[in-house]
Amino acid sequence: MASPAASRTSPSGIRRIVAASLVGTTVEWYDFFLYGSAAALVFNTLFFPAADPLVGTLIAFVTYAIGFLARPLGGVVFGHFGDRLGRKKLLVVSLVMMGGATFAMGLLPTYDSIGVGAPVLLTVLRLVQGFALGGEWGGAVLIVAEHGGERHRGFWASWPQAGAPGGNLLATGVLALLAAVQSEEAFLAWGWRIPFLLSGVLVVVGLWIRLSVAESPVFLEARAQAEAAAARGAREGAPVVRVLRRNWREVLTAIGTRFGENISYYVLTSFLLVYVTVHLGLPRSSALNAVLIGSAVHFATIPLWGALSDRVGRRAVTLVGSVGMAVWAFVFFALLDTRSFPITALAVTAGLLLHGAMYGPQAAFISEMFDTEVRYSGASMGSQLASIVAGALAPIVAVELLKDYGSSVPVSWYLCGAALVTTLTVALARETRGRDLATAASSGHAGAATTAATTTAVPAPADAPAAPGRSAPAATADGA
Repeated sequence: MASPAASRTSPSGIRRIVAASLVGTTVEWYDFFLYGSAAALVFNTLFFPAADPLVGTLIAFVTYAIGFLARPLGGVVFGHFGDRLGRKKLLVVSLVMMGGATFAMGLLPTYDSIGVGAPVLLTVLRLVQGFALGGEWGGAVLIVAEHGGERHRGFWASWPQAGAPGGNLLATGVLALLAAVQSEEAFLAWGWRIPFLLSGVLVVVGLWIRLSVAESPVFLEARAQAEAAAARGAREGAPVVRVLRRNWREVLTAIGTRFGENISYYVLTSFLLVYVTVHLGLPRSSALNAVLIGSAVHFATIPLWGALSDRVGRRAVTLVGSVGMAVWAFVFFALLDTRSFPITALAVTAGLLLHGAMYGPQAAFISEMFDTEVRYSGASMGSQLASIVAGALAPIVAVELLKDYGSSVPVSWYLCGAALVTTLTVALARETRGRDLATAASSGHAGAATTAATTTAVPAPADAPAAPGRSAPAATADGA
């Protein structure tokens, strides 16, 4: 049976797939980032009142982190069913869950109205958000990666990644607009609810587009082979068990790859709002507008980094970002301390450009580490476990360091150390560019050599290195 990769998705077809993934991820990240911005600007006073503004903000960020704790569970559950039932079905479910939770946040009573029940309800909805987002990332990038060919996979798969700054751009833009046209009193009284209620409209648009796309042909082929094997009496283990047994190195590599990227993003965006407004005493609009400008540039350049990774490799582009971020960690806060808006916008934009170099190639890089039958589970587990140890703690650690030391220097060292973790991981990892996703990557594992030898493969592009699954063990670092 011919590999589905042999029947390339048409240019118009891949653009439709990319559009569906981009719109869906933009909506989901809009919902998720909206909470992060609100935690710094609204929830600290309306849901977690405290005498010390930094203490209230710290408590608000704890509930922000709780959403991250639910993401690995969402990754496991969505990954399991995504590897069994398909990518498309689970992407629809994740979008509905995320949008429903965000819309409900806009209807919540505050602490002054119902007391402790307000933060409890807010925390429950945050858990739903995290669970849904845990399943979103893997499916969104995989359905694009598996539809596209080897030559341009980095470019096409980077578009769902652009949904993160797209969602942040949308969330920050709405908040900035409200801050510009409303008084502080009106914004805290009712204006903050508008962006959350707007999520209901965005979900309808996202569903309309997402329901129109076709399932991944690579997944359909792998599912057909698994069903044929089951008919012959072969037993298929749960995808998560198979990942932990055979692909734990790849999972660790994915975690390390995302570590510096994850921490840097939340320091550059969420913690920035606290640093500028609370520590420097500048208007809320200054921080929001700086993030708005940076997110626009970030959104436009992520696909360019993905395209560059198709030419020079995933590792090389990622290392540009991680090494650059290790240095920029110290420049960033020095520029913020000037209290100049143009310089603040420059600091955020340059930081997000370096982040994009890590983030753009990531979708293709992590997708290429796993075989089709466990790809959703493996990619989701690696990426979402990183969210606990990295993104969930980043604003909390940064705020605590600022509160304890009254200086940004410890935060810079924290950011630098995170970037160096990613640098070391990627330096040890194997290049995955050019891999045929329809063939087995784990030829070094028991029983996989036969699969790799009998699967019909599509030749890699002439300018691409041999696919890891054809001549080497799993495309990852043994020492990661």
